[in-house]
This record gives sequence, structure tokens and C-alpha cells, in this order.
Amino acid sequence: MKRDIFPSVAANPSRRRFFKHGGALAVAFSLAPELLAQGTVSKPPPLPGSLNNNRRLDAWLKIDPAGKVTVFTGKIELGQGILTSLSQIVADELDVPMTRIVMISGDTTLTPDEGVTSGSLSIEFSGIALRYACAETRSLLLDTAAAKLGAPVASLSVSEGIISTGQGTGKSISYWELSKEVSLAHEASAKVQPKPASLHRVIGQSVPRRDIPGKVTGGLAYVQDMRLPGMVFGRVVRPPAPRAKLLSLDLAAIRAMPGVVAVLRDGNFLAVAAEREEQAIKARTAMMEAARWELPNDLPPTGAALYAHLKSVKSQDSVVSTKTSTTAAAGVKTLNAEYTKPFMAHASIGPSCAVAQWNGSQMRVWTHSQGVFPLRTDLVKVLKLAAKDIHVMHREGSGCYGHNGADDVALDAALLARAVKDRPVKLQWMREDEFTWEPYGSAMVVQMRAALDGEGKIVDWQHDLYSHTHSTRPGDTEGCNLLASWHMESPLPQSPSRNIPQPSGGGDRNSVPLYVFPQQKVVNHLLPDMPLRVSALRTLGAYCNVFAAESFMDEMALAAGADPAEFRLRHLADPRAKAVIERVAADAGWKPGAAASTANGVSRGRGIAFAKYKNLAVYVAVIADIEVNRASGVVHVSHLSVAADAGLIINPNGLTNQLEGGCIQSTSWTLREAIAFDKSRVTTRSWADYPALRFADVPAVSVSLINRPTDKSLGVGEGTQGPTVAAIANAFANATGKRLRDIPFTPEKVKAILA
Repeated sequence: MKRDIFPSVAANPSRRRFFKHGGALAVAFSLAPELLAQGTVSKPPPLPGSLNNNRRLDAWLKIDPAGKVTVFTGKIELGQGILTSLSQIVADELDVPMTRIVMISGDTTLTPDEGVTSGSLSIEFSGIALRYACAETRSLLLDTAAAKLGAPVASLSVSEGIISTGQGTGKSISYWELSKEVSLAHEASAKVQPKPASLHRVIGQSVPRRDIPGKVTGGLAYVQDMRLPGMVFGRVVRPPAPRAKLLSLDLAAIRAMPGVVAVLRDGNFLAVAAEREEQAIKARTAMMEAARWELPNDLPPTGAALYAHLKSVKSQDSVVSTKTSTTAAAGVKTLNAEYTKPFMAHASIGPSCAVAQWNGSQMRVWTHSQGVFPLRTDLVKVLKLAAKDIHVMHREGSGCYGHNGADDVALDAALLARAVKDRPVKLQWMREDEFTWEPYGSAMVVQMRAALDGEGKIVDWQHDLYSHTHSTRPGDTEGCNLLASWHMESPLPQSPSRNIPQPSGGGDRNSVPLYVFPQQKVVNHLLPDMPLRVSALRTLGAYCNVFAAESFMDEMALAAGADPAEFRLRHLADPRAKAVIERVAADAGWKPGAAASTANGVSRGRGIAFAKYKNLAVYVAVIADIEVNRASGVVHVSHLSVAADAGLIINPNGLTNQLEGGCIQSTSWTLREAIAFDKSRVTTRSWADYPALRFADVPAVSVSLINRPTDKSLGVGEGTQGPTVAAIANAFANATGKRLRDIPFTPEKVKAILA
């Protein structure tokens, strides 16, 4: 029997209807923008985190007479456990059990607009907003309870949503009873402080994840699992090359194939829908075989020539950081080095997928996009509908890691849904669609130059990076960043290439050193023309910038005759940065001057690296232990030791999971991953062409957490990738006496450098 596996949202898409039931306590919407524009309302003071742009409390909370607290967040679950951590914050601040909390996330009709879930910002922005929203809501409930119970607020206590007076009086009242009588339709003030760490009961505990049961039992976990009544299945046919043009295609035979219910051609955009999934796949294959294309010959060179090409093409140059000194000692030894990384794929386990339904006037879209509101912005441009007529709802996808094909497939599904009409369409990409058309992480070149004084300290530091943009996400004010919109008969222009501003940064993320140098200069050479499509891959430019900077720190330490860990400490002023290096060194038994070893043709070594992600988020230090088989050229990472400081820890197990996952992903990037292409097309089309790390090669990871309960929580999800690649590179140099500066460290490159 067919059924809707997400009936609650599908059946009740209206926020107004959501709040209509049963006198629920709700704390209401933000001030109308038009009043601010007219000057009738003064500009409000800033509020913490995402509360600043979603200023009324019922954008975040609803307390129901039936005994539930519904939490609304614009941040969405990507496998990072964010909905569990946010519910822990709510449980502690409101004194309600986790079982009473309902989480609703990423819904353009129901939730606050928090932009994109990316950059390790969810706890920092959504978490802090919920802490303050809950603290103020609790205070208002206590004030009302005090009046009803005839007791001072200071004498009241709360347990599991029940407010009680002092012992022996027997008076109590619940949140659920108060919700019927209390109107809280006013803006948040953020004047009520959240609880101190000493009163936390749930924050800091490794509570079970909300998202795990369905995933480990084969349950209904992902948008790929969705089944709606009357649903049909879609597939898309992409051009064989980025700028190929469709010359001819006879669609009559495709329409006549068994099960086909719709065939869509709009310029170079081709899609088909069928009653069954295998029928859609067969129709797609037939369409591909029948299509005739004009292929361009305009892709850049490959291999080492790619990096020379990146340095030679037109660039938009900007100085990211500069510092000069008239008192710095003269440099007596200068080093130069160049580090490179290729185009890399997100390589999501599940190919991108979306479900869409068109009823003649309104479009509903279920998507694993990281930003439902920015996606809706671009859907408005393409579908030529009002924003109110497009309802975008997040459903988790199998694999994310940045801007993959999730937004693109949402438009694909919507376009095909309009052709089908009334019936929901589930459109899933094929594996070759994913590898050849997702936005890649940009290839990069980083040139380093530094000088040492006579005492072995760095007195001048130069960092030049060459990269395409690291964000072409939907939602830009100019153009459109959805793939199908460029292929239609009346195409929309792509949004212009831009840098993400510092201090977060894009290609220049983590290019500004946290180390203290008297003189430094960091220059970003943005390459605006993109022969291959690129966007946000996890960490953006930080992975390559930390690889270059931390590898170069080791090279400078060797030139100074210093231990790499001690060399870093002598250039740091931030005590928290020093603490993670000291912690990981102690945990891993780091011994200054310890020699590498070689036995039976296998060289073993270890390396260290450090970064504070974006210079704003988690502090991480990593020590890598590796083995290099000198005959086969295979590098095996046997163990990674990690020390991290993320401020106040919400969920230790969740935090550890994120650090471990980043280490493993970075190991795969570093040793295996690169997109291949020739002069006309991408040639990576399957897992056989993209050898990601296998289970047998996954390193053991040991994580040590430094909890700082009085400090704010810092973003973690992308903190280990940069230090991990640099630690592996430094371990390779330690093991072999040779330095690899070109990612990935394939057996061919290893054998060549050791020859």
C-alpha cells in the first residue's frame, strides 16, 4: 500500500494552521520590514546569533497544551547530529525532558530563515538563539506562575515542565496549563541570561542521536526513501560536457516506451517520468543514445600543467592580510615552496534526489538542500512563481559535505512535476550525473615564502593562493545558480564569481596565520572564469591553505633546527591554541627529535599540525602516524591523535563523531581523491574512477576534548580536515626525508619521489 512517509508536514503545510490548534503558547513574528523602511520603528538592538534576523520568539518555540515543546530551527540535519544538540539546549534551558521536544527544521513555511547550514555555524548561531529564546520564555512562564500560585519567583522550581512552590505547600502548575492563558506576542529582548554551566543537566551529556535509529535499521531516513501516494519516478539527461549543445533528438520513441508518463525537453534540459523507477532508467538510457550533441574542446590541461594554467589565467587579486615592521630582525634564511590540490568531488554516498508536486498553482519540494530559503529564492526565478506559492521542506540526504547536487535536483524535480501535473515526482540522479555535474571543490595552488632570523624565528611570511570561487550556492541577488536554469531554452545567467568575505573567507579561508609574525602578507588570486563548475566543498579553501601553511611550518622548523611542536608554540600567543598542541603531544607521546624508522621496506613516521578553523571556530591539533610501503608506494595512515577545544561542549559523543569524521574524510582526500577530465569532458563517472578510502584503510582515531563551560560553543564539523592533511604530509616527510606537496599522495607520486 502506498503511503506518505512524512504525513504531518505534507498534510499541514501552513504555519498559520500549525499555530491554530488549541490555545498554544506562541511568541510571535518579527517586526514588519516595511515599518522599519518607513522609519516608523527605530532600528532594534542586535540580538544573539540567528535571533537577530528572526526576532520574535514564536519563530523558535511553541508550547502545546498537550504537553509538547515544538522547536523551529532553520538549521538542518546533515548527519552531524545538530537536531539532537539543539534539543539538548532546549531541554536544559526550559527544564523539560527530551521526550517532550519535537524538532521541526528547514521548512520555508514553518521555520525561521537561517540561510544555509554550513561552515560549522549551527551551534554558534541557532544554538545561541535557542538558549536565549528558551531562557526568556522560561522567565515569562515563571512570572505568570508566580502570580497564579501566590509565591515569589525566587521560590519556584521547575522539573519536567512542572513549576512548583517550596516544599510542603503542594502547589504546582505546568507549562502546558499556562500555555492556554498566557499570550507572549512580543519581541525577544535577550535580557534574560541562559543558565550557567553549573546548572546544566543535559548539555554536556552524550545523549542518543535522534537521526541514527532509521539509518542503522534501514528505516525511513532519507529523501531517497520517500514514497508518496501516486508518485512517479524521474530521471534527467545531462549534456555530455559542460558547454555541449543539443543538435537533435527524436522524442516520439521515448514517449511510447512502457510506463512513460511525461517527457520534457526545454532547450538542453531533458527529463523523463515513468510509473516505475526501472522504466524511467530505461527511458533515460534510450534518450541518451538518441541525442546528438556538439561537444566543445575547452577544458583546462591536466596534471602539473593544470597548476601552471591556474597561475597564468586572469585573476582578481586582493590582499587578505598585511603586516609590516620596522623593528623586525633581518632574515638570514629564506624558503619557498608551492603546494597544490586538484578538483575534488563531494562523492555523496546517495546520488542527489528530490520529490516535487505541482497542483496547478503551487509547488511543493522535498529536498536535502542545505538552505531551503536560498533554494526557494532561485526556484522563484526559474519557475516564475511567487515565493508564497513555493513550499520547500528539508529531508536529509545520504551524504552532503557541502554544495553537492541537492539544489540542482530540486529544480529538476520541480520542472518535471509541472510536466506531470498533480502527481508527486521523485527524481534521483544517476551516479554518473553526480560525478560529472555536481559542483566540485576548486583546484588550488598555494605559494609560500618565509624568512628566519638568527634565533630561528619567522620574521616574514608570504602566502599567495590561486583558486576559483568556493561558493556558487543558490540565493544570490544576481543570476541563478541552479544547473537546469542554464540549460533551458531561455537560460538564466549564472551568478558572478565572488569571494566570501573575511574573516570567514572562501578560497582564502585559514590563509591568515594565527601564528604571530612581525611581517606577513596574504594575497588571494580569485580566478573568475570556471571551465569546470565549482562551489562549496567541506572546509572550502581551509583544507588546502592549512595543508600549505602547516607543511611549510614543518619545513621552516627543519630549517631552524627546531622540533615541529616546539616551533609552533614559540610562534603562538593564543593560550587555547597552545593548549591543544600541548594536549595532543602529551596524549600521543610526542618526543622531540624522535627518528623515523624503516624495516622490511616500510618506513614509519609521524607529523603534527594545528589550526583554528576559520580563525573563529574550533581549535584542533592532530598527530598522524603513517607507514609508507616503499615498493608499492602505498601510504597507510595507521593512527590519528586529535586534541580539540570547542568551548562549551553540548554533546561530547556528537563532537567526537564530527572530529573523527573530518579526520577520515581528510585522509581519503589526501591519499586518493581527484576528479579526472580531458579537453572536452569529465571522465570520472563511477566509484571505479574515484577511489575513495575503503573501510580497511580507515585509520584509528583518538580524540581528546578540552571543555570550557564558561566559553561559547564553537563550530566543529570542518575543524579537523586541514590539520589532518598537514599532519599526514609532515609524517610522510618525517618517514622518508622527502616532501610531497601535491595532493593526492598516490602510489605513483610516492614511488616517483622515492626513486
